[in-house]
Amino acid sequence: MTERAYVGRLAPSPTGALHLGNARTFMIAWLRARSQGGKVVFRMEDLDHPRDKPGAATAAVEDLRWLGFDWDAEYVQSERRPFYREALEKLITAGRAYPCVCSRRDVETAQSAPHDGEQLFYPGICRGRFATWNAAVDHLRAQGAARIPCWRFRVDEGEKVAFRDAFAGDFEQDVARTLGDFPLARDEFGAGYTLAVAVDDAAMGVTEVVRGDDLLAATPAQVLVCRALGIEPPAYCHVPLVVGEDGRRLAKRHGDTRIASYRAAGMRPEEIIGRLAATCGWGDGEPTSLRNLLNVFTLDTIPHIPAVWRT
Repeated sequence: MTERAYVGRLAPSPTGALHLGNARTFMIAWLRARSQGGKVVFRMEDLDHPRDKPGAATAAVEDLRWLGFDWDAEYVQSERRPFYREALEKLITAGRAYPCVCSRRDVETAQSAPHDGEQLFYPGICRGRFATWNAAVDHLRAQGAARIPCWRFRVDEGEKVAFRDAFAGDFEQDVARTLGDFPLARDEFGAGYTLAVAVDDAAMGVTEVVRGDDLLAATPAQVLVCRALGIEPPAYCHVPLVVGEDGRRLAKRHGDTRIASYRAAGMRPEEIIGRLAATCGWGDGEPTSLRNLLNVFTLDTIPHIPAVWRT
């Protein structure tokens, strides 16, 4: 078999303004692709409607262009719903997806041990409980609940995922014991992050996903979806996040780190790129451009700890 040409991606979400942490991760992703003569796909991941901010998608594109990013193809997830529905139907037919009426509180109550972050173990309470989506809807209505069911992926007993991450190294997760049956979609014809990215990365020919290491533990679920759909998952490269001097992820408490604010203050894009490059070991912080960094790019000099941003 011949090795596939490298295809990377930039995948912002319009849930807020692009900030320095996003820019650093996108910088690594872009350089990883371009240094290998590869292509870059841009994908706006706008399926999280309750959290999406008006104008954030347009602003993200403007900020990335200002910083010097370019890409070879552009997609918007909200325009690709028929593809997700087709994939979901395939999983339902194969018996790998089922409707679930459990609330987050129900899931938290069912925990046998404490869980950190967004990932909660789900023990399959609704497996085989409802023959159809409408049956699950009727159950919730009878209970007087205002919410609707979700679709969950059935994780088989003993199902594990192991892969070698280009930056984080070997990673293995016993999904059946640590995550259980995870959500795929929050409405009958919808798609959540895990399903959408699995479908999109395959359809867009992405060969490697470069993103923040906060998503490393969520990766095995995406691999399982790929396997169930009969598609090859991409390779992965999870890099450390940017944090404030207090060691916590960048937020408003650390001051205004939005790219738009630096633009408004008159800072040049080369100044931002130079400082971000210094956190990766590619210089001393002097102004530079993305193109100039192609000559010095390497994963080897990036510290395996969060990058601290000092104002």
